[in-house]
Amino acid sequence: MTEERDAGASAGGDDARAWDERLGWAFGLISDDPEERATALATLAVARKNARDALDRFNELWQLTLPLGTEEQYREPAFRQAYERYHDVCNHSIPEGLWNLPIGADIRTWPGLPYALLFLEWEARHPQEWTRHAKAWGTKQGLIRDVAVVGHDETVRTKLIDLVEVVVQRAHRCKDREYVRVARAVDCEDLRGRLDTAARSDRPWARCHAGYVLWLLDHPEVPSTRHVWRTWLAGATRG
Repeated sequence: MTEERDAGASAGGDDARAWDERLGWAFGLISDDPEERATALATLAVARKNARDALDRFNELWQLTLPLGTEEQYREPAFRQAYERYHDVCNHSIPEGLWNLPIGADIRTWPGLPYALLFLEWEARHPQEWTRHAKAWGTKQGLIRDVAVVGHDETVRTKLIDLVEVVVQRAHRCKDREYVRVARAVDCEDLRGRLDTAARSDRPWARCHAGYVLWLLDHPEVPSTRHVWRTWLAGATRG
């Protein structure tokens, strides 16, 4: 199984209660209490091991039943059971459980949205733990792009503004440039005020990142690419 978004597809239409029953423990990953984070990390380790073991079993049976052909494979009871088992255990883990936004779904009403935001906040606030235990750059990029839409309620908008503020104040990490999409989607006086404060701080990374995002907010027609970043940075440095 190589396609991330397929792994948790069976849970795509579940309601908020089902999500909470499966992944409610994951909020401990962003707790200020080290003991709560440690407990959540231990739960995550078990969940991710279960997902890896289930994937190994599925791949084993996939190889064994491959001569049957795709249609017959999925009629084979053992293969089908391994397939369903893999999907089920993925839905109890992250990032695996986040690979299930139904095609065409409205992210603003998706019951998995709180957990998508949790995953992004965990990466933003505890990057080393995130990298050690659940590094998934493609998932990070996909979720940022998914949430970068207008029309979120105020609670979500505030969370997204918080994330942009946290990210611009640190050294660049892989896929951080995607947060320009979020900034543009939630552009407002509050966000610009926070960015302006960061752009005048004594931290070089914050000054550069915040200044760049502010410039892009004023130039919505300009894409946020590596070339644009380097060109802007060269001009800012000369200035």
